[in-house]
Amino acid sequence: MLTHTRALEPARQITWRRSSYSGDTGNNCVEIAALPHHIGIRDSKNVPGPVLAVAPTSWADFLSYVTTTRPNP
Repeated sequence: MLTHTRALEPARQITWRRSSYSGDTGNNCVEIAALPHHIGIRDSKNVPGPVLAVAPTSWADFLSYVTTTRPNP
């Protein structure tokens, strides 16, 4: 589901987090936020733009996949 943060959470402040791998400028990655019933994902280059909202279980499955299949540097 694509939506905008204001549509998701009009009544509370959303804290967005960025990957530590994003570098010093931080403008080349995605940001995530824990919402009451979803995980919000947005593009750091388009902060006011749309937000992808996924179920927490889907996010956990994604993280599990990424951390178990990522090649070692």
